[in-house]
Amino acid sequence: EEGGRKGGGRELMWDPMEVSGAASRTAIMGVLNYTPDSFSDGGRFNAGIDEAVKRIEDMAAAGADIVDIGGQSTRPNAKLVTSEEEAARVVPVIEAARARGCTVAISVDTFRADVARASVAAGANFVNDVSGGLLDPAMLSTVASLHVPVCLMHYRGDPSSMQALANYPGDPMRSVREELSLRVAEALKAGIPRWRLVLDPGIGFAKDAAQSLACLRATRSLSGVCSPAGPDGGYGTGMPFGGFAVLVGASRKSFIGKVIGEPDASSIRRAWGTAAACTAAVEQGAHLVRVHDVREMKDAVAIADAIYPKP
Repeated sequence: EEGGRKGGGRELMWDPMEVSGAASRTAIMGVLNYTPDSFSDGGRFNAGIDEAVKRIEDMAAAGADIVDIGGQSTRPNAKLVTSEEEAARVVPVIEAARARGCTVAISVDTFRADVARASVAAGANFVNDVSGGLLDPAMLSTVASLHVPVCLMHYRGDPSSMQALANYPGDPMRSVREELSLRVAEALKAGIPRWRLVLDPGIGFAKDAAQSLACLRATRSLSGVCSPAGPDGGYGTGMPFGGFAVLVGASRKSFIGKVIGEPDASSIRRAWGTAAACTAAVEQGAHLVRVHDVREMKDAVAIADAIYPKP
């Protein structure tokens, strides 16, 4: 049990490149918000552990390669809960899923190191930190000690301030690349191997609709960024982002609603818009897409992969 992980009928050292990257298709990450207030499905699947586990099983059956479980909403202006409450939401769900024999890879969507550690001990395989390690200084060293992959997302501020920080001189993706490169350098310095890093441009986080579209349009440019040297001159100097998997999470987000004129994030129209966004992400070389509607987006991504095959 490396890193204290529990077995679930399979080896839980999930490789983000196992079903993507060198493989021929884009991986699907299903979303389970075990919260009352997430922007799209808050309150739909948090009635009880059995319902949450059933949702995990349904997403796995629909084709999810990994299921991302969150107990803290990260939408703009979301109320922050304590780490104890967050862990009390997600850890029992992960434990119950593994106890029931669910073998799909599980990600914990958290920016707190103690929640990440408890979730991995319960059976999670992957840490998805929307802050890229910014909100908890212990996160990167904790992930290094757990020996699991981590997604570092581009992020500014916190849920209460992020949208006021959507200021980018010129091309927003240039700033995203520069700021993500700093997080990569910190992750490498903390001892996380390059092959366990996944990068996310942070669609909708500290970005308005036009900026989100610009980042989606230029996702491929992440491959041209280098992580800078640390104070001692090491940690990733001259190493391109091309060696990392890239995750894009555009599902049902507000930029889609603005483009199509649909304010309701739960509307089926937002799902259709998500299919188009996922197709754009595939064309831009994304290795994983994070979605609410797994079965529908798996089909859309399969067609996109056929049109834009990975090299």
